[in-house]
Amino acid sequence: MGAIYILWRREIKRYVRSRTQIIASLGQPMLYLLALGFGLGPVFQRAGNGSYLQFLAPGVIGMTVLLSAVFSGLGLLWDRQFGFLKETLVAPVPRLSIVIGKSLGGVTVALLQGTLVVVVCLVAGFRPLHWLSLPQGFGYMALMALVFGGLGTALGSKLQDFQGMQLVMNFLVLPIFFFSGALFPLDHLPKLLGVVTAVDPLSYGIDGLRGTLIGWTHFGLITDLAVLVVVAGVTLVMGSYFFSRIEV
Repeated sequence: MGAIYILWRREIKRYVRSRTQIIASLGQPMLYLLALGFGLGPVFQRAGNGSYLQFLAPGVIGMTVLLSAVFSGLGLLWDRQFGFLKETLVAPVPRLSIVIGKSLGGVTVALLQGTLVVVVCLVAGFRPLHWLSLPQGFGYMALMALVFGGLGTALGSKLQDFQGMQLVMNFLVLPIFFFSGALFPLDHLPKLLGVVTAVDPLSYGIDGLRGTLIGWTHFGLITDLAVLVVVAGVTLVMGSYFFSRIEV
């Protein structure tokens, strides 16, 4: 437990001390909220779907959790580059404890960044149906962080250099975001696009977040919860497996 706590605390301290990271984490959400939320709002409203800002805010929150969680896992590359990972692996600590500590730290950081974006959304004009639904929303945010934190750990364990991060961003993370329904409703999509969104785990996280906050759901909250729990288990096991085989 001591090793888990130390690694968890290290991840939190690294985030809190990095003011640049905190500010940068708000850049994209503010851009989407201002450019899309207000720019496409009249079009969305004329289509009979209500306020686009209300619809978009859960998607922007989900995007923040996705990026934060994945890059927390990819932080293994930094640890490998500067020798911290080697020091951690040679310590008399089970590798499972290391994975748990780093995963909990990544989840906490993702929730902190997600909370900042929730505040930004509230300032921009977003209002949940019920304020008591916010704790349920944080539950979905935590599940998304677990899903993509495990994925990030698996990727960070396999990548050997920073050049691979561009491939991860362009061919994995960005498609996961854009096909998740964060920016558009999932109803009445073309068949092929509907299949792609249905296999995207972020779709269920954003759908669950949107359902709890504004009452708009496509798959249903029970389905969202079940899929996220299963996928979180799979990605965490996958991340633990690849981390157990890592060589420095």
